[in-house]
Amino acid sequence: MRRRLSLCLGAAVALSLAATGCGGSKEPGNGGANGPVTMTVAVWNLAKQPEFTALFDAFQQANPGIKIKPVDILADDYPEKVTTMLAGGDRTDVITMKNVIDYSRYSSRQQLLDITDMVKSADTSKLAGLPAFDVKGKYYALPYRQDFWLLYYNKKYFDKAGVTMPDHLTWDEYADLARKLTHSEGGKKVYGTYHHTWRSVVQAIAAAQTGGDQLGGDYSFFKDQYETAVGLQKDGATVDFGTATSQKSDYRSMFESGATAMLPMGTWYISGILEAKAKGTTDADWALAPMPQRPGASGVTTFGSPTAFAVNKKAEHADAAKKFVQFAAGQAGAEVISKLGVVPALQSPDIVETYFAGKGMPADALSKTAFKPDKVVLEMPVSEHSSDVDTILNEEHQLIMVGDKSIDEGIRSMGERVKSEVLN
Repeated sequence: MRRRLSLCLGAAVALSLAATGCGGSKEPGNGGANGPVTMTVAVWNLAKQPEFTALFDAFQQANPGIKIKPVDILADDYPEKVTTMLAGGDRTDVITMKNVIDYSRYSSRQQLLDITDMVKSADTSKLAGLPAFDVKGKYYALPYRQDFWLLYYNKKYFDKAGVTMPDHLTWDEYADLARKLTHSEGGKKVYGTYHHTWRSVVQAIAAAQTGGDQLGGDYSFFKDQYETAVGLQKDGATVDFGTATSQKSDYRSMFESGATAMLPMGTWYISGILEAKAKGTTDADWALAPMPQRPGASGVTTFGSPTAFAVNKKAEHADAAKKFVQFAAGQAGAEVISKLGVVPALQSPDIVETYFAGKGMPADALSKTAFKPDKVVLEMPVSEHSSDVDTILNEEHQLIMVGDKSIDEGIRSMGERVKSEVLN
């Protein structure tokens, strides 16, 4: 599989990590002299995230001396809850890093265990997303999955409209398609596309495709993307932001119920729609296409973010926790989650073959091409300012999308606030 993922993919990071200093401890976490122990792992929405259970089961089978007890937290509450846990000295062993913004916060506060030795002692050069966890030469987490954004679409609506998804789609062409595909069916409106309420839907893709700096204080590069998003909303080709927010619209239900023909979303949703198809709860005839590009763009550029496991600095069973982190990031972990439609950080020809051989995966050429972008830019740069800037950009994003501020006013306010409240 050819993809720069800017960061690399590849093969053999079976993470010879298993041979590092994590295995010889007599700590109970390794099933040592004191017998088996129970290691805790903080996760979100366990019942809806099959990858966690699959990883836990596989790890426990390979390490019978270690039992895993999930600490299950609601997805919406996860960042705040983990922040409170770590600040209060909680001893949960492994903390799942949902995004790099949270990671930058926890690592800068020295709340995570330094596992640089694990990175330096193994061939991690082909572990996608690893550079995002580099904090001045030190690492406090290892990625086990690498998601990026692409375009989901329902082939049924394209067939009915007599159109074919182009191999290369510009944003203008995407907007035209969304308007054309918007129609009524069975007395219900079908939108041409659905833009979720996250700011990244507009801002992160703009930054990735223009080279703009989300931490720099100049956000003029957002303008074109906002004009597309706001224009589609005004034309009724997507659910308006206010309605999506007040009704707490769910992108899964929008696509799986047939309420939208297209959906820009991350690769993590592949496992979700595979699950829905297996359960028979959706009849969406789905396929994948690359994210739309700016006019004249060379290749396919999108954005994404790795998900990682970290060891709590105050972990009760640190050695066992490190062993789990390296397992999830290695060959065994990659094979486990690939079977579920989850994109592993570690890639190899065998893993890719396993991934696309999964039941229900689309087999057309364009779907496979969509899975091979030329460049994946980190969704949000890692910095001590990331969290504060993210808050400001999100607040102003909401004001633009509900019409309380014009695009120009919102962009100007973003810059002024970031410069005065964060950078200065």
